[in-house]
Amino acid sequence: MTHNSNNSSEIYDAIVVGTGITGGWAAKELCENGLKTLVLERGPMVKHISGYPTMNLDPWDLPNGNQLTGEERKKYHKQLRVGWAPKPDVAHFFVDDLEHPYQETQRFDWIRGYQVGGRSLTWGRQSYRWSDLDFEANLKEGIGVDWPLRYRDIAPWYDKVESYIGVSGEALGLEQLPDGVFQPPMDLTCPEEDLKTALSEEFEDGRVLTIGRVAHITDTTKVPEGRNPCQYRNRCWRGCPFGGYFSSNSSTLPAAERTGNMTLRPNSIVHEVLYDEASGLATGVRIIDSETRETYTFNAGMVFLCASAMASVGILLQSKSTRFPDGIGNNHDQLGRYIMDHHYQLGANAKVPGYLDKYYKGRRPNGFYIPRFVNLEGQPKREYLRGFGYQGGASRGDWSEAVAELGYGAGLKAGILEPGTWQIGATGFGEMLPYWENKVSLSSTEKDKWGLPQLDFDVSFKENEYKMREDILREITRMFKAAGFTEVESYENETGPGLGIHEMGGARMGHDVRTSVVNKHNQVHEVPNIYVTDGAFMTSSSCVNPSLTYMAFTARAANHAAQKFKNGGFK
Repeated sequence: MTHNSNNSSEIYDAIVVGTGITGGWAAKELCENGLKTLVLERGPMVKHISGYPTMNLDPWDLPNGNQLTGEERKKYHKQLRVGWAPKPDVAHFFVDDLEHPYQETQRFDWIRGYQVGGRSLTWGRQSYRWSDLDFEANLKEGIGVDWPLRYRDIAPWYDKVESYIGVSGEALGLEQLPDGVFQPPMDLTCPEEDLKTALSEEFEDGRVLTIGRVAHITDTTKVPEGRNPCQYRNRCWRGCPFGGYFSSNSSTLPAAERTGNMTLRPNSIVHEVLYDEASGLATGVRIIDSETRETYTFNAGMVFLCASAMASVGILLQSKSTRFPDGIGNNHDQLGRYIMDHHYQLGANAKVPGYLDKYYKGRRPNGFYIPRFVNLEGQPKREYLRGFGYQGGASRGDWSEAVAELGYGAGLKAGILEPGTWQIGATGFGEMLPYWENKVSLSSTEKDKWGLPQLDFDVSFKENEYKMREDILREITRMFKAAGFTEVESYENETGPGLGIHEMGGARMGHDVRTSVVNKHNQVHEVPNIYVTDGAFMTSSSCVNPSLTYMAFTARAANHAAQKFKNGGFK
């Protein structure tokens, strides 16, 4: 799969920048359409199975009780300040903050993974569809710009992605959370079933509880090539040797490789997309080899930016020419604007009386989900726009292990031989609105070790997010009490943009080149052979985990690009 050719005279049909959630999908679709595709990754190679050094280690096998040493903590100083940092079992899949610095006009917690597979190795795997409630909200409320497509345009691509990656879940028939192509749902625990019943009996606004929709194979009759069903180990972010959950390494990159059309080059830092004034098209990219520091130029008929939202924006900002002095596609000061993330780190905990004769089998790598139930059609409007959902879990131990964004580094519990009483908890995930002043730009003074300008973040939550947070706390407390749980305590931790690890925006999609960067096919308006399909294209943020939507848009864009290529190109 790896081919370190430095031959810059070869012209590829396509270049894909990045190998994470979207880069893997772009590679797969382009290669399966017959395009000779160069896939570039700034980090080192990680091979499926052999590249997961801690995948089978038990707690007692890990150094220092799986705690970072003082020296190691310095490498993760930005990630440590938000209450968690990658422990030794997964530190190799997260960036060294000292080696990869960035600037903060306002604090931004940028969590990154630089390796083949990117954060597809460590993502939370929650997989939800958007609805027209999301795609139409900006237009109806006069916020930002209108999405140039609707649910019907992306629904077939959701079908394609879900069918391929395997999404375990339950159909609900909700307009605000469309059903998908599901494998059998994982089980709820007894207290979760109690909460589900309480929501339907005690509340009249249609709120429901379901098991999370998660990218894990649970149907043993529908197992994709090279993968196996989930083994309920809940060691997912160390890398799954079974391929039970979806990652680029176990799924899309091997599919691309099987075509014979992919060349994968790790340790390749793309820092510029090259632009030809005569044709008005991109001609390729310029890279720095992270190991040798040599520079190379690679040429292709199209470029897919899938480097992760902020990294792709950074590449576009660095791609300057006479035509685009402020970055490619940025003649209207849209690039780097409207940065968003989900806000969370607040919710409630409670004790669950009874069920001391009940337990559960395995370590379910999933929790429950309560979909959005506020500001829906026909409901009274709240003090804020948009909405939120909850992720949570109930167990005889640390409930936060059921929520990927909370369970990082949960320690070994003292009473491991005797299960404790039942606990339940949930955290809210709220939508953030797009704001012009929330931006990322290139630092004019600070550079990284390769001489490239660092990104400078100037992003903050505003009044709408803070008003919503008051409601998130109020509603989860009401629900837990209605279910008869005891010692209900709400909590709100220090938080800020970036920590949700759902950063998006910066090259938003829209109808008009004056107010957006890419069109409805993810093409840069003024340079149509550049596609941006990671989170950078997002025009609003919804309140659900975004990766499934990124994958669906990437599959759609890659097939659009392949068709264009076969029909003669982009002129």
